[in-house]
Amino acid sequence: MNANTPAHHLVRPEDLPRGISAIRVLPHATLDALWDSIIVAPDIKDRLLSQAILNFSLRPKVSRDQLPMHGVILLVGPPGTGKTSLARGLASKLAGFMPKAKPRLVEVDPHALTSSAMGKTQRAVSELFSQTISEQAVHGPTVVLLDEVETLAADRSRMSLEANPVDIHRATDAVLVQLDALAERNPNILFIATSNFPQAIDDAFTSRCDLVIEVPPPDHDAVVNILQQCLTGLAGKFPGIATIAKSQEMTKIARACQGLDGRSLRKMVVNAMAMSREVAADPNKLTAAHLLAAATDAKVARSRKESHQ
Repeated sequence: MNANTPAHHLVRPEDLPRGISAIRVLPHATLDALWDSIIVAPDIKDRLLSQAILNFSLRPKVSRDQLPMHGVILLVGPPGTGKTSLARGLASKLAGFMPKAKPRLVEVDPHALTSSAMGKTQRAVSELFSQTISEQAVHGPTVVLLDEVETLAADRSRMSLEANPVDIHRATDAVLVQLDALAERNPNILFIATSNFPQAIDDAFTSRCDLVIEVPPPDHDAVVNILQQCLTGLAGKFPGIATIAKSQEMTKIARACQGLDGRSLRKMVVNAMAMSREVAADPNKLTAAHLLAAATDAKVARSRKESHQ
């Protein structure tokens, strides 16, 4: 790391190996904040953190003949439910249980590995796992984020060789082979994978996951918490918004938002502030009526999108 590299990054973006979008030092305050910002049932976070701790406390001490752990956690669920933020936050929270280690988070960019040239995707995937990730693990406990994992481990049973290049099939083979090899050689690696389309993931990959957790859309109480969290945060800069977050209208607004995911809820608040030029110029003038109107628009847009799928 040199003087031009941010303190929380180990490698400058331009120097990252192919297929890697970021390498971060853990713990990381921004990632801790991500973990706290995602509103899900407490048992989901507890289970994720326990599984991650177990990965590093158990795997180095127990033979894979006894417990065939691969060091893989898979988060599945609809878009916008916070899977990627949970994964990043989990890595940072995990570091708090390793005070003597220097863990790091390695984020994979799956789209950077694909190529139209025959054999190149397979080779890139193999090199990523066998060389790049292995080299990172030499330095200590390593968490690897595999976002949109269906890009790398596509369900081979759903693909025809006529419609899909054979290289895609081979890339999935390479992922599986390398996961097995790393599980055998490197017990100090934890993969956290995410997917919006679990049905598109190869069954052989899913079978290698030590834990599969579904991250559902927020229920009514979670919707209220997300909206209050968002509005209270905005109130730090625009005090007039604070009255909405504490008002009885929140129940009505939350009911109007039911069915929206966490990301859509936060965008809905932004859209509410753009309902008029007056509010856009001074967000202190935001009202519950603006939020209700924006919620209605968001629900209509969601229904329209679903009807075209």
